[in-house]
Amino acid sequence: MQIDRYVRRNTVERFGPVREVVHEPDRGLVLEVAFEGLQRSTRHKSGVAMRFPRINRLRWDKPPGEADRLERLETLLTQIELDRAP
Repeated sequence: MQIDRYVRRNTVERFGPVREVVHEPDRGLVLEVAFEGLQRSTRHKSGVAMRFPRINRLRWDKPPGEADRLERLETLLTQIELDRAP
């Protein structure tokens, strides 16, 4: 209920059933995402695919400016690749 209300009040654009929600350094919704694995992907716009992603928890206490960004995933992915190298 709380997420639904937040999304409806903070939608900046709609793409059919998909909504883009406000995302600024001091305003937005932060989700903690857990996943089983990480790999590069040409199918996804981000260039990264998560295996079995799930929302672990909502972070109402954390402003978006403090959340990890795609660059952090890139760093994790590079480390995974280095660890796999013979």
